[in-house]
Amino acid sequence: MPREEIHAIQIHLDRILAERNMTLTELSARVGITVVNLSVLKNGRARAIRFSTLSRICDVLRCQPGDLITHSPA
Repeated sequence: MPREEIHAIQIHLDRILAERNMTLTELSARVGITVVNLSVLKNGRARAIRFSTLSRICDVLRCQPGDLITHSPA
């Protein structure tokens, strides 16, 4: 079994959703992405994200990619 890749990218979807008083289910419906896929992203388990997906999330949440994703090197 491959070990989990360690990276310094952090996703702040929980914080943004709380600030917008929006649930993951509501975001899923508005963006057109499954709750499961958003959950994988939210929990930092995503290995990649398409720019089109990131763009739709930013449109719905009225934010910039840098509000959702940060890099914190060790």
